[in-house]
Amino acid sequence: MARQERAIRTRRTIVEAAGAVFDEHGYAASTIAMVLARADVTKGALYFHFSSKESLAQAVLDEQLSLGAVPPHPCKLQEIVDMTFVFGHRLRTNSLLKGSVRLTVDQCAPPGVDHTGPFRQWSERLSAMLQAAAEQGELLPLVKPRDTADLLVGAFAGVQLMSRALNGREDLGHRISVMWAHVLPSIAVPGLLIALDSRPDRGARVLASAESGELVGA
Repeated sequence: MARQERAIRTRRTIVEAAGAVFDEHGYAASTIAMVLARADVTKGALYFHFSSKESLAQAVLDEQLSLGAVPPHPCKLQEIVDMTFVFGHRLRTNSLLKGSVRLTVDQCAPPGVDHTGPFRQWSERLSAMLQAAAEQGELLPLVKPRDTADLLVGAFAGVQLMSRALNGREDLGHRISVMWAHVLPSIAVPGLLIALDSRPDRGARVLASAESGELVGA
C-alpha cells in the first residue's frame, strides 16, 4: 500500500511539473529534461508512468475537467456561472491547469495528443447542466442547451486568452463577469436574473465557502 501511494504521489508530482513546463514554454519547446528538473525525479521514475512527451501532455490535458469542479448548487445556472469563476480563479495560480489550458489552444501539439478533448468535454458537461437548468424552468424557452454550451466554452476560451495576453490574467474575474452580464439576460428567465451572482470575486468566495463546508449564497 505504501509503495502504491508513493507511486501515486510521484505521478502527481510529474504531471504538475509537466503542466508548469508546458505553460511556460509551450508544447514544442518543452522537453522531458525540463520536466525531470522541475519534478526532481529520476528518468526511470518518469518513464515508469509516461512513455513519451506526448503521453505527458495527454495526462495534463486529462486533468482539466476535474480542476473546474464546484460544489453542487440548487440553481443549475448559478452552478455553471460558479464553474467559470472557479476555473478562472484557479487558472491564475494553478500551474497544472495553466499548462492544460495552454495545451488545449496550442496548435503545435502532435496528432497523438488530443488537445480538442477539453473543448468537447466542457461542451458536453455544460450542455447536460443547461438541460437540467431548462428542466427546472431557469432558461428562456428558445434556448438550445448544446448551442449555448458551445458558445460559453468558446467565449470563455477567448476571454481567458485575451486576459492572459494583456495582463497575465489579473483581470480575468472582471472579464468573466462582463461575459455573463451579456450572456445571462439572453438565456435566463427574467425572474432569476436578480438572484444570480456573477460578481468578479465569485470564484474566490465559492472556493472559500467550499473549504468551510458552507454553500455560498446566490
